[in-house]
Amino acid sequence: MLDQLRALAVFAKVADLGSFRAAARALGLSPSVVSHHVRELEARLALPLVHRSTRRLALTPDGEVLVAAAREMADAAERGLGAVTGRGATVAGTLRVTAPAFLTTTRFPRDLAEFARAHPRVRLTLAFTDAPRDLLRDGLDLALRLGRLTESTHTARKLTEMRRVLVASPRYRAAHPVTAPAGLAALDVVHLSSRPAEFVLTSRDRRHTATVAYAPRVAADSAEAMRELVLADVGVATLPEVTVRADLARGRLVELLPGWHAAAVPVYAVWPHSAQRTALTTRFVEFLAERVAALFAPP
Repeated sequence: MLDQLRALAVFAKVADLGSFRAAARALGLSPSVVSHHVRELEARLALPLVHRSTRRLALTPDGEVLVAAAREMADAAERGLGAVTGRGATVAGTLRVTAPAFLTTTRFPRDLAEFARAHPRVRLTLAFTDAPRDLLRDGLDLALRLGRLTESTHTARKLTEMRRVLVASPRYRAAHPVTAPAGLAALDVVHLSSRPAEFVLTSRDRRHTATVAYAPRVAADSAEAMRELVLADVGVATLPEVTVRADLARGRLVELLPGWHAAAVPVYAVWPHSAQRTALTTRFVEFLAERVAALFAPP
């Protein structure tokens, strides 16, 4: 029975990561040992469980049925181990995290430094990028994601919402006055390339909404680059409020249409369903829930 449980756990990891080699790296085993466990499981069942190829394996119909139970078994074991470990043991391990690049201009790196100091046996690898990353393909343990989620196979926890503000430089606003949402379509827009090319605004009294499509003047994949372009009088943009708070206070940027506000964006912690829910993952998500909510809170 123990051999079968071990083989089921290995099989679940192979199915989640899509290759024997990736599963071997995640489990700290050799590819030949991982392959051996899956072959033994197939031999015991007298059924093929995977279609093997040189690029990426795929599950057979029988493999699809079995992997659901294998995942439940592995999840239950990991939850139990994580709950017990988290009670008193020192949190340790490696955590590979990706987060939006614009957070490097906020206090978020200092928050991460505090986590690292509090847990000296944790090794953090941080990837700050505004481009979407594939958690499984890129070997990442957790992502801080903004906006609507599309990955149905990942586990997610909503942490807070991020307020956004429509801004321009004082010089650009003076040269291009606008008094209503419809007028935004005629302006030069600095656009975040990963989002739809439209403004979605709600009146402050929440009684009216307006959606205004636009043709971007400049498109960028970085919120910080967008901020610099707006500061340089290129056009208007909707930016995270936390990144322009100081600019607004100093008059370097001004808010357009203060009677309207852009829709807030949900902020999630996302991790692979196959990831071990250890004390480290649990502790880090709880840490994020507190610090990210404070980061995006109104001043």
